[in-house]
Amino acid sequence: MSFRIALLQTNPRLGDLQTNLEDHLVRIDRAVDGGAELVCFPELSLTGYFLKDQVDELAQTLDAPLFEPLLERSHSTSIVVGFVERSPSNRLYNSLAFIERGEILGVHRKVHLVSYGMFDETRDFGAGERFRIIESRLGRFGPLICEDLWHTPSAYLHFLNDADYLLVTSASPARGVQAPGPGLASQHTWDTLLEATAILYRTWVFYVGRVGWEDGIGFGGSSAIYDPYGVKQAQCEGFEPATLETAIDPSVLRRARVETPLRRDEKPWILAGELERSLRSIRDDSSTPKKVR
Repeated sequence: MSFRIALLQTNPRLGDLQTNLEDHLVRIDRAVDGGAELVCFPELSLTGYFLKDQVDELAQTLDAPLFEPLLERSHSTSIVVGFVERSPSNRLYNSLAFIERGEILGVHRKVHLVSYGMFDETRDFGAGERFRIIESRLGRFGPLICEDLWHTPSAYLHFLNDADYLLVTSASPARGVQAPGPGLASQHTWDTLLEATAILYRTWVFYVGRVGWEDGIGFGGSSAIYDPYGVKQAQCEGFEPATLETAIDPSVLRRARVETPLRRDEKPWILAGELERSLRSIRDDSSTPKKVR
């Protein structure tokens, strides 16, 4: 079934849940008027990114009133938002929620938190521990949050579980003004990573990044859609809020996977065996005392 997707490249106001929610609702309504059947927002779209001591007060349980207007609108379109999740055990996560037909279909907690360079996510968040497909009326979605995509097993696990679409939300800084050619180095890197992911796993890749500034750091946006051949179908230009809309044809996915049946020919049991061997070697090496000369 073909459907129309809208990637909403936004500039959330740091720490202002109500303002950000209202902005989400306005943008969702506009996207629905344009025929969108799936609306996707960036990483931490409801809160902003550099939250520091605001993390706890902004965290939401899955039954929080904040989600009520989003649940209501999800009868008109499927919705993906980024937020700080509070678990029943009061652990806080950098999460995305996939909302459809009045319910939260699934939640992905960012697994690979960033704790290098300007980032310190491990101070504020717990790490997710799983990659699960979200079964939507539109197909099988494999959700990832920013750094997750930089670790090969993340997308690979969704590939093994027959994801039709990889959905990547991001709050990635814009960096590298000395990049060759037009655009920043960070954008070139993301373009390369997204293109390669689409080709290797023969899947549609939807990437939605945020824009704006926080603590002197600018975010790169560059939201984009890649087809299963790695061809960029559309991309947001510049560093301003924008909406990227396009129609998605599942027949392209079927054709790409018939022509190059990578999933059919994959041998995950060999990987499992080799991983066990490697892990056993690592365990043995760490537990064996070294001789001292």
